[in-house]
Parts: sequence; structure tokens; C-alpha cells
Amino acid sequence: MPVEEIVRSVWSPGEEVFYAASGEGRPPARGTFILRRPGVARYRLLLVTLTAAALAVGPLSATMGTGWAPLILLAPILLLGGLRLRLPAMGLLTMVSVISVIITLTVAVQPGQLIALIVVAGLALRLSHMRGGVGIYGLRGDQALIELKQRLQRMCQMPTLPRGWGRKAVIRRAPGSLFGGDFLVSCQEGDNLQVALVDVSGKGGDAASRAMMLAGTFGGLLGAVPASRFLPACNAYLIREDGREGLVTAVHLSLHLSTGRYVITCAGHPSPAKFGRGSGGWEPSAAHGIALGVVPDAQWDSVQGTLRKGDALMLFTDGMWGARADVDAGIDRLLGQAGILVQQGYDKAAALIKELSHGDDDSAMVLIWRT
Repeated sequence: MPVEEIVRSVWSPGEEVFYAASGEGRPPARGTFILRRPGVARYRLLLVTLTAAALAVGPLSATMGTGWAPLILLAPILLLGGLRLRLPAMGLLTMVSVISVIITLTVAVQPGQLIALIVVAGLALRLSHMRGGVGIYGLRGDQALIELKQRLQRMCQMPTLPRGWGRKAVIRRAPGSLFGGDFLVSCQEGDNLQVALVDVSGKGGDAASRAMMLAGTFGGLLGAVPASRFLPACNAYLIREDGREGLVTAVHLSLHLSTGRYVITCAGHPSPAKFGRGSGGWEPSAAHGIALGVVPDAQWDSVQGTLRKGDALMLFTDGMWGARADVDAGIDRLLGQAGILVQQGYDKAAALIKELSHGDDDSAMVLIWRT
């Protein structure tokens, strides 16, 4: 790589240059103004400041002693560089820090400080590389994740139902996960309520990233297409993605709030359960079908019914019993424990999920009842 390109990669943080008179991509004519991206001046000032500070630590330690100017002063400089500098500039800062260490070796240096600096430098380089991959430096990336999480939480909130109806939706992420593979989308137009509970295969960040993208896609399709075409439209989208979204299961509910008539369609998802006031127990529905994104001409059998006063519907994901547990046994246990919801109130759904859900998987439950 030519020296000019190395200097440019360190000195300019991916800036965009536009030529006012000569046109983009051509060398500027004499007297042409060059417009650069805002923030480049602050970036260069930060780079110069950190480099000068790192270079000054070595002579200060050599002249004043490590007691007055300890070598560990390089640690906050490296960490700040890892947060704010691009990888080429961070490499320059690391080399300058090495020069300071070499200068300080002329006096007594504690081995513990050297080991600590090596660890900090490695972490700072890794941090700069990771943040450079998404183009966000400093703490703005963390703030963006917080805002994204809040937006997804708002998306998973169900609309307020009219008098005589109640709803409760609880989504529990796997311990230690900011995002998960289970999400909920819903919409209400007049007396018609549509709810879709979706489970994306996988765990961790991979499943979360796919779930975040699909939540926007499925949320846009819900209400934009007829209820009977929602799952086929989602399936067609995943087929076009050529399997890149992995295995996706979903259950779709279309409910007419005036009459209580509902239609349930499942795509590889656990079948919802209905509580009948007359029977006094929860019964799983017979809805079933192939998962989304597997075959282009998939068909799903729908189940219809009516919710009367005192009845309820429960939608849930397989995280309620864990992927490695027996499905039938897990559903039986869930339906048995769900009797607590009828006795103590449906607001106890969060406590029930916490008690039954598997520790390594996301879990979700949606309850809709008629009073």
C-alpha cells in the first residue's frame, strides 16, 4: 500500500469528499473549494491529542520516575482510543505507546504494569475493530442498541381492546440476552384484531438480528394483506430470502371483537390453547402446518371457533418447556399450570413464564380473554 494511502487511512476517518466545481471523483481544479464531512476536524484533534499524550508518558517516566509518571497512564489513553478511533488510527496509537514503553525501560518498570498494558492494548484494538464494523464509535452504539430495544418493546405491545375484552403479552428473553428470537406483532382495524407470535430458530445474537429484521417485515404485512394471506405472504418473503433467515415458526390469530369469532393458523408453531368456561379447563387446538420458508406452496389448516364470556385463548412458544424437552409433556404441564391464571388472574402470566420457561431459550405468551 502506498504511503499516501496509509497516512490517509489513519488521518481521515472515511471522509467523503465532494468537489464543488470539478465534479465528484475528479481532481479538484485550482481554487476549488473542498467540502468535507463534519466531525473530521474533531477526529484529527482527538488523534493528535491521544498520540501526543501517549508519546509523553515515556519521557516523563524516564525523567521523573515511575512513581510520579507510572506507565499505567497509557491504559486510559488506549481505552479512549479503542472507543473513538478507527482501527488504522488505533494501530498508530498502539505503536506510539510501544515507543513510550521502550523509553521507560531505561528505568525500573514493574512487570505487572507491562502485562496490564498488553491486555488493555489488545482489548482496545478489538473494541476499535468491532465498532468499526458497524461504523459507530464512542458510546453511540450502546445508545443505538437501547433505542432499538425500546422500539421492539413498543412493537410487541398489543393495542388496547374495547370493553369486555382483556389481553396480556409477556416475552421473556434468555438470561443475559438483550434481544431474542421470539417477537409479537399485532394490529387492530375496527372490530378485527390480528396477532402473530413468531419464533426464529437459533439463539443469541444471530437469532436476535434475524428476529429484528423479520419483526419489521411481518409487522408491515400484518393488516396490509387479508388475514387469510398473511402467512402465505410471510412464507413467500422467506422463500425469496433463500433460507437465509433459518427456520421460522409462527401462529396467526384473527379475532372479530364484536362476535368473538376467531381463526387460528399455525406454521410449525405450538398450537394455541382455549379455555372454555363451560369445561373449566384448557384444551389445545388442532391447528398445525409446516414452518415458514420451507416450501413455496405450503398449506396450513385453520381452526375456527368463538370466544364467549369467560373464555380465553393462549398463544405461546416452545421456550415454555425447552427445545430438548418432550413437546407433549411440556404442553401438558403448561396447560395444567395455566389453571392458576384462571383462578388468580391473567396478570400472573409473567410469574408463570418465569416458573416454566427453559433457562437457555426465549419464551413468550399471549393471553386474550372475554369478560
